[in-house]
Amino acid sequence: MTNEFLAFAPVSTAAVVDPARALLDEMMARVGVDGLAAALGDAGLLAQVDQHAAAVRDALRDAGRTVDAEGLAAYAKSIAAAADRMGRPVPQPGHAYVSGIAWLAAEWHLMRLVAVCMIAESAGLL
Repeated sequence: MTNEFLAFAPVSTAAVVDPARALLDEMMARVGVDGLAAALGDAGLLAQVDQHAAAVRDALRDAGRTVDAEGLAAYAKSIAAAADRMGRPVPQPGHAYVSGIAWLAAEWHLMRLVAVCMIAESAGLL
């Protein structure tokens, strides 16, 4: 059984992919979910993520960017690219730290990316 109307559906009904939001979604899957879950269970870690989030906002403002999907995605992309060049790639989804103790010792770039995810989530960008 088929629906003959689907063959004539307008092309505009196809989902439009926003590259900035797609990159933020990817970062959330790679480090944000695990990092934020750990931070919610550890006040000290949450304070560190919050400090990194303040630094991200300052960096965007100093660069003349706004704290929106495009600005956050550009920032996250530059952090991930720099880390990759230094041989410290961002983990694939499901391979980030899980415990708060491990996140407390996480490298700077991972904490920055978790902070980007926290900002994006709180701004309703994800």
